[in-house]
Amino acid sequence: MPSCVLAYSGGLDTSVILGWLQDEGYDVHAVYVDLGQPCEDREAILKKARDNGAKSSRLIDVREELCRDFAFPVLQWQAKYEGIYLLGTSIARPLISKVCLQVAREVGAEAYAHGATGKGNDQCRFQLAAEALDPNVKIIAPWRIKKFQDLFAGRSDMIAYCERKGIPVKASIAKPYSSDENCLHISYEAGQLEDPTVDGVSIIDFGMTVSPQEAPDKVETIKIGFESGVPVTIDGVKKSPLQMVEELNKIAGRNGVGRIDIVENRFVGMKSRGVYESPGMTTLYAAHLALEQLTIDRETVHLRDRISPEVAEMVYYGFWYVPKMDALMAFMREVQKPVTGEVTVGLYKGNVFIQGRTSPYSLYDAAIASMDEAGNYNQTDAEGFLRIQGLPSRVMGQVRPRKY
Repeated sequence: MPSCVLAYSGGLDTSVILGWLQDEGYDVHAVYVDLGQPCEDREAILKKARDNGAKSSRLIDVREELCRDFAFPVLQWQAKYEGIYLLGTSIARPLISKVCLQVAREVGAEAYAHGATGKGNDQCRFQLAAEALDPNVKIIAPWRIKKFQDLFAGRSDMIAYCERKGIPVKASIAKPYSSDENCLHISYEAGQLEDPTVDGVSIIDFGMTVSPQEAPDKVETIKIGFESGVPVTIDGVKKSPLQMVEELNKIAGRNGVGRIDIVENRFVGMKSRGVYESPGMTTLYAAHLALEQLTIDRETVHLRDRISPEVAEMVYYGFWYVPKMDALMAFMREVQKPVTGEVTVGLYKGNVFIQGRTSPYSLYDAAIASMDEAGNYNQTDAEGFLRIQGLPSRVMGQVRPRKY
């Protein structure tokens, strides 16, 4: 029999796909990629896959890798898709593909299956990553296969299929929204959220953050330490990448930090509405930027700011394992070498503000910047500087006078 690896969550969609792939003649190896999904009985999920015919099932914990090798490099770029989204879902997808292909190679499977729909971004991220890592891999995306579509027009058909097959699922036909969570964030979309006039706060049961109105009425202050652009300490205590994210999720979450509501442009061309919460990463973005302001020169910062939206776009679309991204990440590792120091951050009712920053590689010279002393700066030098800068404008003004 042909065999495939299935990115398996144990939810309705992948439970149905597991059964359908067997109906199609596949031996299925189920892989649960642990990204920090909450409050799930991992062993029960793996047992469920085996009980329902999976040739094998396994859990692979990549939470540390997700933070260290995926989220933190994107943080160093200050990459935000369309200026606001911190890419918490996007950045996890190439890692899922990598893990599933590693299992496929181990078990000798020739195909890789996933449950992403033909309307969304995830299908792009899964497939572009998989084909970059293994150009010969066969991708099975049931939601893009007409035979599958004819069987399952909606959730009611899928629930009925599970009942016939004896597959236990916890699913409701009427659900106000869907959610996807990892250790970096939670995303909420679909259902009632597809109406952009609906207030997400009124229907969403947020999992990481309290509302700003319910947050404490006092500022909570923390100190975040970085080494070469990598977050490493909270209040002087050394933490692993995962520990950094998890602890900041708790601290920032109880202060209502990190919620956004966005209508974004999907890679496949349509607009979609999403609500996200990323308390820890929101705090890290603010602290990291504050430290960069001390330690990176103007021209490098401005170059980064021009390229950062492109990096965010590549991550969002799924172009992670490509030479361009490799080169950009190598560039950023060099840029980040002096980004070492500590940033004192205040958290208050949904807001993150900087209370102080220090670095042994600071480029800030108070004597030069001060308005109260000359320092190592001769103000008469500015005369020649401005004469040279203004030369093109003066010539243009003589040739083409402006009305004023």
